[in-house]
Amino acid sequence: MSLDPTTTTAAEATHLVNEIEALGHRLKSVRERIGRVIFGQRDVIDQALITLLAGGHTLLVGVPGLAKTRLVETLGTVLGLDDKRVQCTPDLMPADIIGSEVLEEGESGRRSFRFLPGPVFAQLLMADEINRASPRTQSALLQAMQEHRVSVGGQYHPLPRPFHVLATQNPIEQEGTYPLPEAQLDRFLIQIDVGYPDLEAERHMLLATTGVAEAVPEQAMTAEDLMLAQRLIRRVPVGEGVVDAILDLVRSGRPETSPVGEVQRSVAWGPGPRASQALMLAARARAVLDGRLSPSIDDVAALAGPVLRHRMALSFAARADGVTLDRIVGLLVERLG
Repeated sequence: MSLDPTTTTAAEATHLVNEIEALGHRLKSVRERIGRVIFGQRDVIDQALITLLAGGHTLLVGVPGLAKTRLVETLGTVLGLDDKRVQCTPDLMPADIIGSEVLEEGESGRRSFRFLPGPVFAQLLMADEINRASPRTQSALLQAMQEHRVSVGGQYHPLPRPFHVLATQNPIEQEGTYPLPEAQLDRFLIQIDVGYPDLEAERHMLLATTGVAEAVPEQAMTAEDLMLAQRLIRRVPVGEGVVDAILDLVRSGRPETSPVGEVQRSVAWGPGPRASQALMLAARARAVLDGRLSPSIDDVAALAGPVLRHRMALSFAARADGVTLDRIVGLLVERLG
């Protein structure tokens, strides 16, 4: 749908409003059912749902024991998605993820190759500790994330729809890891920093998970429902002020075009156009998730960190001086007013 309301008839606008409101009510149920299992991580849950509604992939960064794996499993159940998990290790090969061809001999004695699909052929793939996979394996996963297909033996094999990768990464232990290349980091719609729960949430979790009965997630949507929601998100109208805010935020993060002196001095390279696309989709999804009909500049400001922090890099001198990306992003958000 065009951003210009003058090109939309009253009937089309009314129908769109009704669809957005219906999706918002449904997402309340999704939030509630996830919250029964995942405690004290409301922002993390919302950002994960925003990623899926926007049709993207997400990188969950946090220390062990913060329910990152549990969150992915719960999302798969509640959203009705076929989910699989890969534990990334240095010896994991591309074929272990995408699959391989095997030589078989038929009843007539004729031999032929048959493709055995790997765990990437799922609607929701969890790549646990993705930075432990070798660059060769990471590149295979990169193709799947970007093209939604894999190539084996010169043949392309399409992945299921929808297809989402939720990868986890431990920010503390770096021995035996392979830092993700910038090209792959850019394929993640947002980066979710998973922190510790507050006192009351941790108390609730402690009592709920050490008793006889433990909460089990319940399905609230289907894969087809999610794909319909993703198409609806792209039709949510966006005001010109929000579009300008997105462009200003992203372009201000590039040292070549930024009017912010701190960015010029401290940033080695800034976010590309894919960051603007991610902000546009994520802002729309956040608005619908909160029951609103269109995004605001507040949505852009709230999502600036998750969208930009993995798409920017500081210079060596800035890191030595203690400058952080969160500080840089904070300066950019301040300019939005």
